[in-house]
Amino acid sequence: MAEQNGHPEGRVVRVIGPVIDVGFPPAELPEIHTALTVDLTLEGETTTITCEVAQHIGDSTVRTIALKPTDGLVRGTPVKNTGSPIQVPVGEGVLGHVYNVIGEPLDTDASKIHPADWWPIHRDPPPFFELEPKQQMLETGIKVIDLLEPYVQGGKIGMFGGAGVGKTVI
Repeated sequence: MAEQNGHPEGRVVRVIGPVIDVGFPPAELPEIHTALTVDLTLEGETTTITCEVAQHIGDSTVRTIALKPTDGLVRGTPVKNTGSPIQVPVGEGVLGHVYNVIGEPLDTDASKIHPADWWPIHRDPPPFFELEPKQQMLETGIKVIDLLEPYVQGGKIGMFGGAGVGKTVI
């Protein structure tokens, strides 16, 4: 199997809906959460399907989850190992746009966006001491609730009431 960016290429072993099993050379399995890409050509149009490694299932095979439809994908199709997790753009340049899970803009052309950086979608949480706790009141717009029982924004609230009284609206 060929190597891509220093990582060995795999082959599709099985496709069941969005789940794709990919075989790799022995001892060359990609890590969990690694992004893999598959080029699929249907009716003259090539689409790149990004998959994420979800499980090592044995026999030099990984189980992946495809993030695009897999219609037309067949066994033996080459799979490229990116060697890194799925990454999304971050920074001031990405604000105000809509993105899919693999960081592609849905509302504009990708060449018009200039991200400051790319971060993996699986990251460790920030250290507790770096968090900025702030308590801000949530204005519901209902005077009785705001006066007698104000809610803290971002917290969890137990709301009780009969059917049709407006719990969902709040």
